[in-house]
Amino acid sequence: MQIRTRLTIQFLLFGGAVMLIASVAIYVSSAGFRKDDFYNRIENKAINTARLLIEVEEIDAGLLKKIEADNPIGLPEEKIIILNYRNDTLYSSDDKGEISITDYLINSIRLEGRTKFTHGRSEILGLLYTEKYDRFVVIAAATDHDGLQKLQNLRLILFVVCLTSLILFSVVGWFFAGKALEPISGVVGKVEEISISSLNLRVDGGNGTDEIARLAKTFNKMLERLEYAFKRQKDFISNASHELRTPLTSINGQLEVLLMKGRPETEYKNAVKSVLEDTRNLTDLLNRLLLLTNTSYENPNINSKPLRVDEMLWQTKEELQKFNKDFRINISLSSSATDPEKIIIQGDEYLLKTAFANIMDNACKFSDDHSVEIRLENKENRLIIYFEDKGIGIYEKDLQHIFAPFHRGENVNAPGHGIGLSLVSQIIKNHNGFINIVSTAGKGTSVELAFLTP
Repeated sequence: MQIRTRLTIQFLLFGGAVMLIASVAIYVSSAGFRKDDFYNRIENKAINTARLLIEVEEIDAGLLKKIEADNPIGLPEEKIIILNYRNDTLYSSDDKGEISITDYLINSIRLEGRTKFTHGRSEILGLLYTEKYDRFVVIAAATDHDGLQKLQNLRLILFVVCLTSLILFSVVGWFFAGKALEPISGVVGKVEEISISSLNLRVDGGNGTDEIARLAKTFNKMLERLEYAFKRQKDFISNASHELRTPLTSINGQLEVLLMKGRPETEYKNAVKSVLEDTRNLTDLLNRLLLLTNTSYENPNINSKPLRVDEMLWQTKEELQKFNKDFRINISLSSSATDPEKIIIQGDEYLLKTAFANIMDNACKFSDDHSVEIRLENKENRLIIYFEDKGIGIYEKDLQHIFAPFHRGENVNAPGHGIGLSLVSQIIKNHNGFINIVSTAGKGTSVELAFLTP
């Protein structure tokens, strides 16, 4: 069922329920008012008749009957019966005996003082009329033709009003539901226009304040993320293809040259060494690309456990210096980081070591003295690691792109692929950490990593 139809039905049911309750309340109230008013008229008529018969000596039952017969303001189908203390009938205008007088009825009137009941369409009132020396039972009956006819007319009017209201509620509900959902229809129409080649399009936010505007704003943010992700993916594929093509082209060219003619064994060995080096570079590039892809997921699979940062730094240092004897890596702990409990963080050991190794390798590789100073501090439950070198530094215009995959500064001439810092940034982000790089071209670079401690 469409939302517009469902809203219309809900509006119709709500409006119909309100009209039904209001109509029932009006009818019940009107019926009650009519009944009370008619019984008051019967009571007044019964008391006046009893007073004339009992208190006026000149009027007897026969005369009173003639007076009432000629009374132009009598009640419709009026019948009055008056009984004395011995239950003898002093007066009766019920010539046909339509009112059934029983001992039970008389006793009820004498005990309760007043009794109301109906017989067919007639409404009957029994009351006790008290005189100075005696008590009389007065029973009066009449039919409220006008009142009942008005109630019947009221029922018809309320039925017509309810039926008309339901039709009106349906039309108005359908109209306003359509108006309320019109912005959504606009959003749907705009979304249908958006494809992978037009992710730059955005949904109209309308007035910018209602729920539809919030939906449009949220959808636009999602489009921005998708556009950014597709752009990064496109650039990544393009750059990765270029980086992969270079060593493959080199390997292919060397092997083709070797096959052109026979060569001395020394040349074969040198060519194989060169191909092997290109293969190692290619393997390293593929491993880095795979790691960068895995860490770029929104919820990466991290094998998190408590880790001592100083131990990971020392281990990373030893591993780097195995293959780079000229690297000088100095690690120091401030007084706030001497407590072992204050240098423990939750994380994945392999990923964190990879991040530390990339930063150390860059610092040593781009410094004339191939050295880096590393310092640990603990500030307000935050473990901070500083990496400082006195290398070639980074131009200010390159700093804003430093974490983009395959981006390399203009002053970089050492071999590499431009993946390291992008990988570091993603690993630190996945560990809820913070990274900040401050650098001046020709003076050196400072990298700051911050992690929350347990």
